[in-house]
Amino acid sequence: MANKSKSAKKRVRQDVKRRLRNKSVLSSLKTKLKAYKTSLANQSDDREELLRKVISAYHKAASKGVIHKRNASRNISRISKLS
Repeated sequence: MANKSKSAKKRVRQDVKRRLRNKSVLSSLKTKLKAYKTSLANQSDDREELLRKVISAYHKAASKGVIHKRNASRNISRISKLS
């Protein structure tokens, strides 16, 4: 921390909270994506439901600012082509 002002300390606290929140969102997104890809490989019956969950997770991550909206759109397009 460069300066030990009150606002700098608050900014550090806020950054920690945001980093943990973003990490959680990305982790759950990756978990859902992995489950969907596994269901594709196994020819599972719940593929459509898992695809909807992955798409929803991408939209939520983009709306929260964790990933860029174009990044979300590009990845949604790519995983939609897999099925």
